[in-house]
Amino acid sequence: MSAAHSIIKTVDITKVYGMGDIQVAALNGVNIDIHQGEFVAIMGASGSGKSTFMNILGCLDAPTSGDYILESIPVARMTKNEKAKIRSQKIGFVFQGFNLLSRTSALENVELPMMYQGLPGHVRHERALEALRAVGLEKRYDHKPNELSGGQQQRVAIARALATHPSMILADEPTGNLDSKTSIEIMAIFQRLNDQGITIVLVTHENDIAQYAKRNVVFRDGRIIKDMMVTTRLNPEEEMKRVLATSIVDNA
Repeated sequence: MSAAHSIIKTVDITKVYGMGDIQVAALNGVNIDIHQGEFVAIMGASGSGKSTFMNILGCLDAPTSGDYILESIPVARMTKNEKAKIRSQKIGFVFQGFNLLSRTSALENVELPMMYQGLPGHVRHERALEALRAVGLEKRYDHKPNELSGGQQQRVAIARALATHPSMILADEPTGNLDSKTSIEIMAIFQRLNDQGITIVLVTHENDIAQYAKRNVVFRDGRIIKDMMVTTRLNPEEEMKRVLATSIVDNA
């Protein structure tokens, strides 16, 4: 079995924003390697630089200086159109707010990014059903978002990210709008997908959510201050038992 190759590599990434005469450094020399099959949680307080870094990883923003290599492709100086093509081919996004089209079915929402890839209808349909099956929603394929719970909507969003067969999934606060029980269910899906070999990079400010990952990278003031493997990962089944037991006690 060959060693996992690097999917993400950043070298001395900086990001400086001009606010009038003031220059604000959101990122200040960030170096990281993320390999195929990793599950990395990016952490940090508000203003730490984690969201700016996520935007650069997702080819939604460009660094002021430094290099970003995505699967051996230097993307830092690409044009907007070139970055859009890379995004559609290599990155699946999952957002806190789900970002689903309200008047279309779960299946159609999952098919949408594949339309931008130019895939024929029958391929889109098969892949979308496969992705919905992977998140346990194949029986809800014809439901619109307002007919689904928050957790089910996030499952649709994960399926949408999966359907393009991306190199990695970038998840930005994917449990931020969900209750504890539903958050555990979503993290169980991420763990299962990662066990199947899918690379996941997740931004979160919640320490317990980060413990479902395999590696935690902590930002402060635009720099990485900690980069450590998770020695005691949370187990979704055990966490669900704990949450349900707590709920029973609270309602007694």
